[in-house]
Amino acid sequence: MHSVTHRQLFFQHVAQTSEFPLALEIERAEGIYLYGTDSFSAGDKRYIDLISGIGVSNVGHRHPRVLQAIQAQLDKYLHLMVYGEYVQTPQTQLAHALAQTLPPGLDNVYFTNSGTEAIEGAMKLAKRYTGRSEFISCFNAYHGATQGALSLSGDENFKQNYRPLLPDVRHIRHGAWEDISKISARTAAVVIEVVAGEAGIRVPDAAYLQAVRQRCTDMGALLIFDEIQTGFGRTGTFWAFEGFGVQPDVLVCAKGMGGGMPIGAFISSAEVMSVFKNNPILGHITTFGGHPVSCAASLATLHVIQQEKLHEQAEAKGELFRQLLNHPAIREVRGRGLMLAAEFDSFDTLKPVIDRAITQGVITDWFLFCNNSMRIAPPLIITEEQIREACAVILDAIDAT
Repeated sequence: MHSVTHRQLFFQHVAQTSEFPLALEIERAEGIYLYGTDSFSAGDKRYIDLISGIGVSNVGHRHPRVLQAIQAQLDKYLHLMVYGEYVQTPQTQLAHALAQTLPPGLDNVYFTNSGTEAIEGAMKLAKRYTGRSEFISCFNAYHGATQGALSLSGDENFKQNYRPLLPDVRHIRHGAWEDISKISARTAAVVIEVVAGEAGIRVPDAAYLQAVRQRCTDMGALLIFDEIQTGFGRTGTFWAFEGFGVQPDVLVCAKGMGGGMPIGAFISSAEVMSVFKNNPILGHITTFGGHPVSCAASLATLHVIQQEKLHEQAEAKGELFRQLLNHPAIREVRGRGLMLAAEFDSFDTLKPVIDRAITQGVITDWFLFCNNSMRIAPPLIITEEQIREACAVILDAIDAT
């Protein structure tokens, strides 16, 4: 009798979210590489991870300093108590370190398990602080999959079968000046990505974000920046908003902050965050948010990015991708730092290229709301030589398909 394979167990017992999962069987990972077995080669197959597990592995897979921090915390304690009751060194150190990267007014941190949870917390915070209910977000934006975050989503196809969702959500076009006037005295908060991610990496003018900031100030609405994909060095500055001369009232982060561990946060001022203390008391609760092991991993990740100046290298590395991905089939390569999109004429053109590149050992992807563009967001530690190798595979895949 044959033993059941991991692939069979995957399809039998792991809930599926599409009819065609990648189903790569990965056995280990290191740096920018994933290693596994597949039907294309004997023995280990090595893949260059050009998407960082969707914006997560900014310092690469299993960075030695992140592993060291995790191990050190394992020897002390794991979960102790629901959020915000005990003084836990990993939380306090990480919160202080995050505040040191941010301007005054963004120095009070609420830790969550994920970006979606951080968005949910930020939405509750805005409603409680302003006493208003209306939210404004952007068309083609993705802020998470729980029902509050999904309500903000700007793609009707993505959410239509889950209605009814939250009422009082309006949408504007990311980067469109004429839509700014929709922000009104009814608006609790504008939730916006500094660089629009799942829309296919759309970088707005700094003046546009500054105008959104001014309108929020004039209307008494909070400005919430979703930096779940852009934070922790991805765009060439530690936080993407640093490159636009705008400061939000609330900053949301996750993905790249954990070094591969699950963690998120929303960050504001002590004044704004204080509304969770009463009416009702314990106005926002999480059991596992700010898990000490995740916080220890995040602090190590933050230090690696700062000390190795990975964020300062992102722009030059991104520029090398732009130069090398020069092909008639590629309409443009847009983005900032190592958050890039290579646009093709259609999904039908792009999908075979992605599939072929994976068989040749380079993992790329497309975007939820822009399926004719290839996602390129490798670990920030990627070298020039590795960039050249990855781009050569992509260009070969284009020619082969």
